[in-house]
Amino acid sequence: MNTPMQQRSVTRSMALVRELVRTYQAFEQLSSSRIRSHGLTPPQFDVIATLGNTAGMSCKELSSRTLITKGTLTGVLDRLLDKGLISRRVDANDRRSLFVALTSEGDSVFRATFPDVTGHCDGAFAALSDEELKQITATLAGLRLAITAKLEP
Repeated sequence: MNTPMQQRSVTRSMALVRELVRTYQAFEQLSSSRIRSHGLTPPQFDVIATLGNTAGMSCKELSSRTLITKGTLTGVLDRLLDKGLISRRVDANDRRSLFVALTSEGDSVFRATFPDVTGHCDGAFAALSDEELKQITATLAGLRLAITAKLEP
């Protein structure tokens, strides 16, 4: 049985969790419809956006820089490879690692989709001042740190 203090804490945090999930769902709906209009899935766009304006990177680095779980990344890369949007080769610096880069076609897709999708999503934040955006970003970073501090090492 929860004590009154534990119950208050759960109620307080549940309002935050609900709002956080609702915000994520709204953003996902806004961004994914625009991404899909370019013939990509959100994870495919994440990879293309991460590789854009780079010479490429190892799968390990790509995994750490995207919002895609390691288990899902391989399938996403396979589909992008099938579409001819990325190349994958053994990394010259570490033969145990794969190096991933955009092909010229992938770079064209990046140049067409990235500004369109980010511009579309930025419109949702137009009502917020730069200071409000910085404050929200800092608050969310603090929340992420508080949550990750509770994760098992």
